[in-house]
Amino acid sequence: MVQVKAIKAFSDNYIWCLSRAECDQVWVVDPGQAEPVFAHLAKHGLTLAGILITHHHYDHTDGIATLCEEFNNIDVYGPHNSPFKGITKPLKDNDSLTVLGTQFTIMTTPGHTLDHICYTHPTLAFTGDTLFSGGCGRLFEGTAQQMYHSFDKLKTLPDDCKIYCTHEYTQANLAFALAVEPNNPDLIYYNDWVRAKRQKNEITLPSTLKQERKINPFMRSDLSSITEYLPKKFCVMATQLEQNNEPWQRFASLRAWKDHF
Repeated sequence: MVQVKAIKAFSDNYIWCLSRAECDQVWVVDPGQAEPVFAHLAKHGLTLAGILITHHHYDHTDGIATLCEEFNNIDVYGPHNSPFKGITKPLKDNDSLTVLGTQFTIMTTPGHTLDHICYTHPTLAFTGDTLFSGGCGRLFEGTAQQMYHSFDKLKTLPDDCKIYCTHEYTQANLAFALAVEPNNPDLIYYNDWVRAKRQKNEITLPSTLKQERKINPFMRSDLSSITEYLPKKFCVMATQLEQNNEPWQRFASLRAWKDHF
């Protein structure tokens, strides 16, 4: 089974490094910068064997060209419909690939961008900017309904599946989650744990799907009570919400509120 370590990039990005015991080859996920990857490889005596990307945004892809110049003929896996031109192995929904002996299944998860994919395995998933701990990605290209359905797909993963997203947004996400569910005991406990971790500048990831089901308001939009504290001005399609109160509409309203939180 692969081991996963975080390589810090920019101010709050994580480039995930996949390795295996007694092997000097590694893969990286979403290398927005090349320099931190080079530093990690040099420190541990490793060689880069391949790259996985979840979507085309610069902070996930800008390091790829430089890495590929240094390590000739490595493969770059990514979404088949991506505007990013550096992908050598395009992937579609339900495709599979094996990395260091571990097989991943591709989930297409549009919402944050239209080309977003996640790399999933029963024990771990790289969710990019779709599912964050305590939150979800901003809707730059897709719709709230698309993102809701992407979350529905991720909910099919096992409860103990570890969630590796690309940003250290957990503390900010929980501030919003507490506004949504101020009396959620699991959320209050988790927020205290996260605060203590960040005070020591420690990483809060990975989370687990079980944890996200307890504390993430976007994972919990199937609960009719999730919009109890929603300010009226952020109610998306208010008439339909009052009549139908469908989960994707509640999801959309929460995302609209988060955008202005």
